[in-house]
Amino acid sequence: MKQGLGTQLRHLIELLDGAVQQSYTDAGLDYRPRYTPVMRALAQQQSATVGQLAELAGITQPAATQTVALMKKEGLLLVAAGDEDGRQRVVRLSEQGEALLPQLQACWKATKRAADSLDAELAFPLSECLAQAIAVLEQRSFGDRIRAANKKVRP
Repeated sequence: MKQGLGTQLRHLIELLDGAVQQSYTDAGLDYRPRYTPVMRALAQQQSATVGQLAELAGITQPAATQTVALMKKEGLLLVAAGDEDGRQRVVRLSEQGEALLPQLQACWKATKRAADSLDAELAFPLSECLAQAIAVLEQRSFGDRIRAANKKVRP
């Protein structure tokens, strides 16, 4: 039986994230792969609001909010009220987060080399296929496509 797209994507994520998580463990790090987009954004930009982090990291605002909360709890981030708008939360790396960066960057380089080797073995690079799928879905959402498909099957 052919697996559906969602099942295939979940399985692919399990295969990738599981290996990346293991690489952090092997490096002696207690670190989750889901933190990486936020860590990378803050490594490039010293501080950002949660909304800015979501945009910089390419994740949704709810995902950024949840990730920031987890990372703060683990001591990787500091969160403070914004200078201009006290309702905004400004996020930056803690000393612990800063100290972790060199080890993480080494892991990220190895992960990039592994991803490049995967792309090289495929008929077409997975990274390009994913980027194209994201771009197409940003133009017309999967929800819109499901609604259109439902209209075609109803009498």
